[in-house]
Amino acid sequence: MLTAIATAVDEPLTITEREVPEPGQGEVLVKVTACGICHTDLDLLQGEWPIARFPVVPGHEITGVVAATGPGVSWPEVGTAVGAQFLGDSCRHCDYCVRGEQILCPQKRITGIVLDGGYTEYAVLKADFVTPLPAGLDPVAAAPLMCAGLTAFNGLRQAGTTATSRVAVIGAGGVGALAVRYAVAMGARVAVIGRSDRGEAAAREMGAERFIAAQDTDPAEALKAWDGGANVILNASPSTSAAAATLTGLAPDGTLVLCGYDSEPLVLPTRPMVLNRLHAMLNPSGSPRDARDTLAFSAAHGILPEFTPVGLRDANAVLDAMAKGGSGKRSVITFA
Repeated sequence: MLTAIATAVDEPLTITEREVPEPGQGEVLVKVTACGICHTDLDLLQGEWPIARFPVVPGHEITGVVAATGPGVSWPEVGTAVGAQFLGDSCRHCDYCVRGEQILCPQKRITGIVLDGGYTEYAVLKADFVTPLPAGLDPVAAAPLMCAGLTAFNGLRQAGTTATSRVAVIGAGGVGALAVRYAVAMGARVAVIGRSDRGEAAAREMGAERFIAAQDTDPAEALKAWDGGANVILNASPSTSAAAATLTGLAPDGTLVLCGYDSEPLVLPTRPMVLNRLHAMLNPSGSPRDARDTLAFSAAHGILPEFTPVGLRDANAVLDAMAKGGSGKRSVITFA
């Protein structure tokens, strides 16, 4: 089977042939249909993951079909279409795990970072960490939902988004575009904050009622003028400072949630946070139950990302372009 392997930091992926593995206890063998290329994969190669295990097969936006099951697995059955996510395993017995918050498990293991992921034709995955795909959901377009979609949907949910919320999304790229569409589908009023006005037409087409160009106006002041501020600000840009700059644009009791960030520390003004009971949180993807909810919501509302299909041998070129700031549609590796 054709496989891409990350061998070390600052080294390109090695494309090679491997034997198809056999699933072990509690595992399933998945014939991969598609695997999204996520910025986290680039972070792995750039040394941003100290816990990484090299060599490792990257990729955590996986869809495919169960081809075989290991000992002790009665579900999912062979032939089931499934998705696999960033969270690949956990201890299963800590307080977080038993209440369905495995993403908070101190012993969690990450797909494509410490566990082999989806840049391969066949992947061995933990049976209880894969998620059935809803009937009729395009498995290729659904691949980015396993991370970008899950992160956006769960970020909005963890921040308390409701049908009466005013939601501002910073950056309308892969995660941001999905966050805008999810928030609109939840019934919220939505504003988008971009660097310039180039993204305004696309933002309004997705349902945003306001667009704020940060290079032309103070985003926090613009949000404050929006009926008293946003109840939720979701940062989908890879900039911590972009998120911090919007804090005072929150309405009282509002929440700033960072789905995107960089290596800079998050510095926020204390007084307005105290006087207005403001909240700040960073959201780490989600647990298996969150993946199920994300896929179900996406299927019910017809929300799928725009994407560009690529072959596995194109992965290095896509990652190189990403490192140079190349944007555009999400790239998804597809397998025949």
